Amino acid sequence: MPGPSSADQMVGILRDTVVALVRRDGPDLSARQLGVFLTCYLQDGAHTVRGLAAELDVSKPAITRALDRLGELDLARRKVDPADRRSVLVQRTLKGAAFLRDLRAIMTEAASHARRSGHHGEARRAANG
Repeated sequence: MPGPSSADQMVGILRDTVVALVRRDGPDLSARQLGVFLTCYLQDGAHTVRGLAAELDVSKPAITRALDRLGELDLARRKVDPADRRSVLVQRTLKGAAFLRDLRAIMTEAASHARRSGHHGEARRAANG
């Protein structure tokens, strides 16, 4: 019997990662908040509300709401751009870098588990008996 497809494995890894994030003691981010966070931390360069809205193809108010939450959690902060005071830059934080490190570790474990087991995740295996 052939193993799961690569896409199925990736979805399983995503599921296991999200479940691990939900179960752990720490911030619980929405998909939009996580998208904004990862864009800021994984793509080099200065990030602005306007630029993030264009990159993610969502409205500027949606980016602002996501950044409000990331700011509350100290995962990112906003600062007026000194070169253009109309523009707001998004800055990384130490707590955000630590969150990204934890996320990488969780995903690495989920991927390793998927490779070892050939299954989509611990909970799915248990549910299927």
